[in-house]
Amino acid sequence: MASPNTISQEKLARLIGTSACPILIDVRPMSDIRSDPRLVPGSRPRPWEAVAEWGGALRGRTVIAICGDGRQHSHGVAAWLRAMGVSAEALEGGTSDWAAAERPMIPIDRLRNRDPQGRTVWVTRSRPKVDRIACPWLIRRFVDPDAVFLFVPPSEVMEVAKRFDGEAFDIDDAGVFWSHRGELCTFDVMVQELGLATDQLLRLATLVRGADTGRPDLAPEAAGLLAASLGLSRIHADDLEQLDAGMVLYDAFYRWCRDASEETHNWPTNRPKGRS
Repeated sequence: MASPNTISQEKLARLIGTSACPILIDVRPMSDIRSDPRLVPGSRPRPWEAVAEWGGALRGRTVIAICGDGRQHSHGVAAWLRAMGVSAEALEGGTSDWAAAERPMIPIDRLRNRDPQGRTVWVTRSRPKVDRIACPWLIRRFVDPDAVFLFVPPSEVMEVAKRFDGEAFDIDDAGVFWSHRGELCTFDVMVQELGLATDQLLRLATLVRGADTGRPDLAPEAAGLLAASLGLSRIHADDLEQLDAGMVLYDAFYRWCRDASEETHNWPTNRPKGRS
């Protein structure tokens, strides 16, 4: 039987990657994080001993506290948060059970650029179409829900990234880590490098690659993704408004990849038998 104020590993795994996912806080001591420098997707480290200082900003939100074994620190932190008006639970089994089940985990060394509020900062070219919407969706849903995205003219990407300590992505520059590699688009690279190569995200990556690189032969759905992406770019003159709309688009494609790729649509009819 589950303990009170806990969430199972299976339930959290179904929530991660969706807009319904709670805020995930990794409260392992720094010594534990150094021993296993990986995070449950979407989680952010916070010092457990300082919960009274950072917890107030989460008042009114839903939070999952995550520690190494699901007992040592997460229950105490969750109780503190509840006392502060936060709806908080602890993850059963913590990161050890999560890793033992071979669920995806994010390598911390891939997340180097954060602002004073702890948000990752990303910089790319303005007027996004496919990759530059797909990558922010992946980051916000699986890496950092509060990530900041700066869309600037192509000639300014590297300078803005340097000035604001951001991570440049999807730009043709020899010094950029997060960009196309051979036939792979930037979304492919992020899925692999961030430890997110699940079946459903690899399926989505194929659609993104087909839409982004002019390869509709890779998957029949790629043409539809391209059409929807170009349509959004015509509807929205503001890049951030387009990103907000694109989040819903990629939520839908992800859920199709995860839950509905084998489902077909049959148009029901009430036509009487014998009539053509």
